[in-house]
Amino acid sequence: MSELKVHEVSKLFQATTRAGGLTPALRKVSFELRQGEVISLIGESGSGKTTIGKVILRLVRPSSGTVTYDGKDITRYSARGLRDYYRHVQGVFQDPFSSYNPIYHADRVFDLLRDVYFARLSDAAWNDKIDAALHAVALNPSDVLGKYPHELSGGQQQRLLIARALLLDVRVLVADEIISMLDASTRVDVLNLLVKLKQEGLAILFITHDLSLGNYVSDRTIILRHGAIAEIGPTEMIFGNPQHDYTKMLLSAVPELHKKWRHTALGPVALPGDDGAVSGNGSAAVIPVAVPSNPNGRGATAPVPVIPLEPPVLHEFEPGHLVAEPE
Repeated sequence: MSELKVHEVSKLFQATTRAGGLTPALRKVSFELRQGEVISLIGESGSGKTTIGKVILRLVRPSSGTVTYDGKDITRYSARGLRDYYRHVQGVFQDPFSSYNPIYHADRVFDLLRDVYFARLSDAAWNDKIDAALHAVALNPSDVLGKYPHELSGGQQQRLLIARALLLDVRVLVADEIISMLDASTRVDVLNLLVKLKQEGLAILFITHDLSLGNYVSDRTIILRHGAIAEIGPTEMIFGNPQHDYTKMLLSAVPELHKKWRHTALGPVALPGDDGAVSGNGSAAVIPVAVPSNPNGRGATAPVPVIPLEPPVLHEFEPGHLVAEPE
């Protein structure tokens, strides 16, 4: 059984501020993705979700930690080993249009694969393989082949890219916000396609900021905060019995279909590193921030929150359900 294992992966980026230094994008993230399993990776923008996907696809190298596939460290692959890795592990990203060259037909993305993996395949066999992949994602070949990207809908473009992955012996799919740019009706089609592929044994890392979509499609859920795992466990436990304050906050922010928005005063807002809180004024929280003088005499510089390099410790709340300590 194929298995992808992420073990204590950290990634530091050079800070772009004048002060310099390193910014942690990931802090010792660990999880396993098994065959026929969907894991939803959920968090707000900047939490490190996409960075994890890029590390798994070896588009970004981790600063520390390992990613192994079938027991082999992917950072040590040779060019040939990496080619074989991409035969089994593929990614589909948020903006489908950016994956196409607008001056070529959309199905050119298939031809690029043929040059690398199927150079010896006859034209007839190759066309049959493309037709099978398109039918697997509920696309009619006559509707999409020979068309330019702008002639296809966003849903068709996205499913075409999933079909491209299926042309290979793909076993792991990194789906990074793949439905966030699609309309509601098309979203359901793509989600149902992912469920179908999961039932056929595909392992999927479903990266999203939309909790309702993650709940719909996944077996397990990871809540990511500041590059570290805040809570991880079976999806029904995370959504039915959340324990981390951050998870509870995310769930409370999800709009409810049959409830109208009501204007209410904000509750106390905790200040980082302070035991006190500042109360809301009915429309917005007023949080005084101390602004120290700039030693260079060029005005004031606001303090930058410091994210520790070490992640909070995870504790098992119930079997399979881990919750991080507050930080």
